[in-house]
Amino acid sequence: LEWFSELYENGEPHYTKGGKPGAFPELKGNVPHPVPFNLYDPFGFSKNRSEEAKKRGLVAEINNGRLAMLGIFGFLCEQTIPGSVPVLTGIVKPYAGEVMAPFSADFTL
Repeated sequence: LEWFSELYENGEPHYTKGGKPGAFPELKGNVPHPVPFNLYDPFGFSKNRSEEAKKRGLVAEINNGRLAMLGIFGFLCEQTIPGSVPVLTGIVKPYAGEVMAPFSADFTL
């Protein structure tokens, strides 16, 4: 997607040059093979929404992402330190390995 947004000339500057982050040109009709849906609003549910409603939806989506990250972090904490998240005690099995191993430079299985 990054290369597509950089190569496609839609009159909008790239986000590193002052454009809107996350704004991609439409895929339908702009790629060399048939694409049935666009990334944003594939079924056209929000094409008639006001800008205010779209901004509210964007804030809600960002908050949902933040909540999901907190939830995953809670599971990670409970696996690493049993009893650290009382709600998950007994639900999540303890993990004795290195949880950050996939992010280390010498990651091997």
